[in-house]
Formats: sequence, structure tokens, C-alpha cells
Amino acid sequence: MTDRRASWFKGVLDLLVLASLTGGESYGYEIAKQLGAAGFGQIKGGTLYPVLNRLEEAGLVAAEFRAAEKGPGRRYYRLTDAGRETLGEQGGLWLAFDASVREVLARAGVGER
Repeated sequence: MTDRRASWFKGVLDLLVLASLTGGESYGYEIAKQLGAAGFGQIKGGTLYPVLNRLEEAGLVAAEFRAAEKGPGRRYYRLTDAGRETLGEQGGLWLAFDASVREVLARAGVGER
């Protein structure tokens, strides 16, 4: 069986991005660093920015471009009210799904030492 972590990650990345914005606005590189520090490894722009664009188009995040004194400008993202609502709903569904998976795996003896 192949390692499925990449598929699992892509399936939950929208939710993780929304969750990463609960502390306030941020830009793509900082979001990637935050998720990397949480144990998800290096997240490439080709993976992250399409998610941010999709969330913006769906009205779940708002974006604002800001010029920088040095270097290129950055696009800052923040949660919208719809994004917070979606995070609450989908986060609850994910946690219920996770609990069900854990229950089935525990019954199968997975993770026992």
C-alpha cells in the first residue's frame, strides 16, 4: 500500500488554511511556515496559492495586496464571517470523522504497543 499522507493532506488543506487564519491576517509564506511547523512539512506555493485563491473566490477569505518598503509586495489574507462559519462547521465534521477513524483503528488494535 502506498503512503496516503499527501492525499489526506490535500483533502484537509482548505480547513487547515482557514484554521491558520483564526489568529489574524497573514500572507502565504507565513501560512506555509505555520503549517510546516505544525508537522505538515514544506508546503509549496503551487499547492498553497490555488487553495487561497479558491477560498477567496468562495468568499471564505478576503485578500488585500500591500506594497512593501523592501522587496515585493504581499497579499494578506483574513477570514471572513463566512470563513469562520465554514471553519466551525467543517472543523466539527472533520473531528467527528477523525473520531470514527480512530475508533475503527483502535478496535483493530492499530497503535497498541
